Formats: sequence, C-alpha cells, structure tokens
Amino acid sequence: MQFRTPEKLNILRERAASALTGPQTLAFIPAAMLAAYWLGGEVALTTIAIAMPILWFAFGGVEDLLRRRDAHTLQPGLVSQDEFNNKIDTMREDAPGADKYSAIFAIEIDEHTSLGERFEPAAQDRILKAVADRLVATMRDTDVVCRTGDFRFSLCLGAVQHLDLESCIQMCSRYQNAIEEPIAIDGATVYVSVAIGFCLLNRAPGSTGRDWANGSLAALAEAQRRGPSSVRAYSTELHSRLKNRANLRDEVAGALEQGQIQPWFQPQISTDTGKVAGFEALARWIHPDKGAISPAEFLPAIEDAGLLERLAEIMIYHSFTALKAWDSAGLVVPHVGVNFSGSELNNPKLVDKIRWELDRFELTPSRLAVEILETVVTDTTHDTITRNINALTKLGCRIDLDDFGTGHASISSIRRFGVGRIKIDRSFVMKADRDPEQQRMISAVLTMAERLGIETLAEGVETVGEHALLSQLGCDYVQGFGIARPMPFEKTLDWVRAHESKLMDAPSLPVRRTN
Repeated sequence: MQFRTPEKLNILRERAASALTGPQTLAFIPAAMLAAYWLGGEVALTTIAIAMPILWFAFGGVEDLLRRRDAHTLQPGLVSQDEFNNKIDTMREDAPGADKYSAIFAIEIDEHTSLGERFEPAAQDRILKAVADRLVATMRDTDVVCRTGDFRFSLCLGAVQHLDLESCIQMCSRYQNAIEEPIAIDGATVYVSVAIGFCLLNRAPGSTGRDWANGSLAALAEAQRRGPSSVRAYSTELHSRLKNRANLRDEVAGALEQGQIQPWFQPQISTDTGKVAGFEALARWIHPDKGAISPAEFLPAIEDAGLLERLAEIMIYHSFTALKAWDSAGLVVPHVGVNFSGSELNNPKLVDKIRWELDRFELTPSRLAVEILETVVTDTTHDTITRNINALTKLGCRIDLDDFGTGHASISSIRRFGVGRIKIDRSFVMKADRDPEQQRMISAVLTMAERLGIETLAEGVETVGEHALLSQLGCDYVQGFGIARPMPFEKTLDWVRAHESKLMDAPSLPVRRTN
C-alpha cells in the first residue's frame, strides 16, 4: 500500500521534529559545531548556527515541545486545548455527513472569586482537580474535556445517533449533581456549584468549530446572568439578544457623549412635613430612533463597555447643575442622591473628583447623597472601597444604603461605613397596608434604625394606603410612583411648585413613632 504525499511529509516531519527536540540533539549539536569549524572555519560555523534553529522551527520543534509539556502536566482524563480544538473541528466536519449529532458544554464554577479569597493556590488546585475528576467520571469514552479557563471546562460529546434539547439538559443535571457533591479540603467541607451553557452542533452559530465553541460560551454567559447553578442552551433567540447587547454596547459610548443618557429625577418626601426632602437621580436613555430604552438593558451594556465611571461623572455633573438651578429658582431641594457601583467606589481618585466637582459648583458636601447598594457594603473586601466610603462620610456627604433587606448587611458594617440612612427595598413595602407580615418586617427595620440613630426611606411606595401606613409606623421619608415618577429636570420645577402649593391645604397625616 502506497502512502499519499501528505502522509509521507507528516511522517518525515514528525520524525525530524522528534530528532531535533530529543535528548540526542544535546549531544549532536556541540559535535556538529566543532566539526563545522574544523572543516570550514568561521563561515561553516556561522552557517550551522543559523541553520539549526531554522530547521528546528520548520519541522515543528515548538509544537513538539508543547505536546511533550502538556503530556506531563495535563491532569489524567483531560486533553490539551489543541487536541480539543482538533476534536471539535473534526466533529464539525464529519458528524453532519454521517447523520450524527453532538454538543459542546461550557462549564464554569460559580462565584469562583470567593475561592481565591478563601483558599490558597494549592487548595484551589485541589478543588479544581476534584471538579475535573468528577466531570471525567461522568463522561463516555468518546467524549473529550478540556480546561479552557482558570475555573472553566469545555466538554465535547462524541457523535451519537440521537441528541435533542431535553437530552442535553439531563446531561447538564448529571454534570452538576456530580460536581456539586461536597469536597473535603484540609479538614473543611467545600461546596461548589457550576453554571453550564451548551450548544448543539445543529444549532451552531457558524460553520467552524470555533463558532460552535463560542455558541456554548455565549450560552454560559447567559446562564451566569441568571444566577448560580443555571443552565442555558444556545438558540437563535439568544443570538438575537446577544446581538442586541453588542449593538447597545457599541452605541452606548456615543450616547453618553452625545447627551442621550442623562439623569431623570424622582422626588423623596418627608412623612412629617410632606415637603420635598430631595431627589434621586436615575439614568435614562432616550434614543433618537428607538425612544426610551430600559435601564435594565442599557446599564449592563455600559458596564460591559467599562463606562460606569463615565456614567457617574455625567450623573454628578447634571445633578449638581440641577441643584444650582433649583437654588436659583428659589426652590428648597436639600440634596440629590446618586448611585455609585462597586467599580466606581474602587477608584482611588473618587473622593478627589467629587471634592473638585463640589468646589466647581460651589456646593456643600451635604447636598450629595451617595447611594450604595447593600450588596456592595456586604460583599466588599477591597480596602479602597472602604477608604472611599469613609472619606466621603468625613467630607460631609450623606451615605444612603440602597435596597436594604435584599442583602445581609450587619449592624457593624452599617456603623463601619457611616451609613446615615437606609432605603427599605420595595419588596417590603408592596401591599404593606394589607399584609400584616409586611408590616411586622417594616416595624422591625424601623425600630433597628431608630436605635442606631439612622434615618429611613421607603422605596416603591405606590398607593395612598402604603404612604399612610409608613408615616404612621415612623418611616422618615417615602419615594415611589405613588409620589411621582422619575421626570426630566425641566419638569421638576413645575412639579415642586405644584407640590408645595398642595401642602397649603392638605391635612397632615397622623404619625405614630415606635419605641
């Protein structure tokens, strides 16, 4: 049987690479150099010195060394990235013609950042090894799995006669059940969970193996947005959503600079006096063609584009401009609340920037309420965030703890960050005037705040009954659609004047302070 020319070349190439990278080469090179100098002088020596590296590269010396290294370092049961890519390329080409099916699963450990904070690198490696071993134990002989990230694995199924969405979901459940069994590390029990995204071969977004693998990664990203232990499949609908997100991400930078994204202001009312106690600045995007775009859509796009700090700068500028305009109009608006994310609070120059803006607009620090999500206060381990919050408190800015009740902020953390007001999440406020359980929860929060000397504001107030109840229970401030929806700055002037005129004739609500 005769070999085809490509096969002959491959065999020769492999043998040459083996010879050039093997131990025998170490003995051969000095002898060759000495012989060349003896027979041909410096010219021959130079020629050999140049030719040897060229031959080594030409016959695949680098690839051979990498294969040898991977063979020694790869965990049993795993393949290298190159082998995995070759597998999916071959599967992509051969399976459809044989009327067979396959799928790629992208599997990543949830909240893996916390593993780096809790465990040393050696312990992390043992956790990853346990995860890989369990994943390998669930595979068939024809499946292949590869570690494609620090905490991520990709698995390609061997070709099968039948494979549908339901079958893949069942496989995901099997992988998760195996991986999420407790892991013993240095006498401690560790629990990990994984999110999984998968892409069926017949639903791959493109014609190459890379496209197929990218489909599974896109599904994984969607699963991770849904929370721990989530599973998502790649689909045309997901493709459309991802395309829309990508388009928004491309547009959002221009929208910020062109003034399409600006703060709208929602009033906050004192339950004692009924007067305006401040406004919260909420980002709104009015697209010239698409109209109003939901913050749930464009805020993740801003985060993906790395522009949260730029958004904060715009929000502060327009909020301070609004404060000056209210002052000039003779309206009493004590402060404006601006939301700050963890990434913004992690900026070492944040306090200097805010101090400079306050000086620029000739405003006192108390006119700015820095709104921080409860989850940021609870989860932060960054010294910079802690220093910035404390420095803003010392500067004189108000610190509002937003969405209180959705996280697990402790009394010590509230004290540590100098929180001056907690904003009770709307989930506690909803139907509070009709639900005794909601009333008990609100009363408990208000009692705690009173003992700590902290003001309270209830978010999401939508009815007169909720407003009246919160006032009677002793909540200091209210905010929500029942008071007013967020509005552009131009409308705030008339709204404040109209609200103040109503107070002249409105009866005061009875207030019952909790003891």
